[in-house]
Amino acid sequence: MNAHPSPTTTPSRPRFAPSLSRTLATAARVLRQLRHDPRSIALMLLVPCLMLFLLRYVFDGSPGTFDSIGASLLGIFPLITMFLVTSIATLRERTSGTLERLLAMPLGKADLIAGYALAFGLVAVVQSVLATGLAVRFLGLDVTGSPWLLLLVALLDALLGTALGLFVSAFAASEFQAVQFMPAVIFPQLLLCGLFTPRDRMAPALEAISNALPMSYAVDGMNEVLRHTDMTAAFVRDALVVAGCAVLVLGLGAATLRRRTA
Repeated sequence: MNAHPSPTTTPSRPRFAPSLSRTLATAARVLRQLRHDPRSIALMLLVPCLMLFLLRYVFDGSPGTFDSIGASLLGIFPLITMFLVTSIATLRERTSGTLERLLAMPLGKADLIAGYALAFGLVAVVQSVLATGLAVRFLGLDVTGSPWLLLLVALLDALLGTALGLFVSAFAASEFQAVQFMPAVIFPQLLLCGLFTPRDRMAPALEAISNALPMSYAVDGMNEVLRHTDMTAAFVRDALVVAGCAVLVLGLGAATLRRRTA
């Protein structure tokens, strides 16, 4: 008989499962940093509202045009601004050595990515509320469905932009390179999402590509709210695709996250 019982070992937390406490601590740190960066706050919160305001009065003589494209842009603007701010902010932390010091602590990549996503996600909520409220309440955007559904898609788009920004920051060596990813990641989606022409009228090859791009489903979801009084099955599908893409890209961001830029 063994006189010394073996010590009980506690299974370690899987690295892919983020810790709630560490995720919240990371999110709080990111929000404290953003509080001292008024330019980033202005870019995230005010620029989408300003763009919608300008768009409304560019088409002042044709309110129907604003109604037809305003809902789509309500989702596109948050995606673009969150992509820019998130990619640059994450890259800045890596080049300054902050990321390396954080990962030297008992902080996993999943904790870090989840913390960033939570922090910028909270900003995205504020951004989406401001932009949707401005468009519907003050700029007269006429939607058939519920404005809350518009808000939901705008929020999902902002979260997708956050996820894409976190992902591409792993492949940039400078803030300038992070901005250079925008033509490669955002512009093709912008051209093929159905904003300028219905996707079913595009060349078959381009339509097939657009079917694989998340922004296409964001625009389709906005158009569903624009045309239908109730939540449709197509809207649910579009929202789930955008949300699923955001989760997938966040997972890829955690897998490709590096301690520092070479």
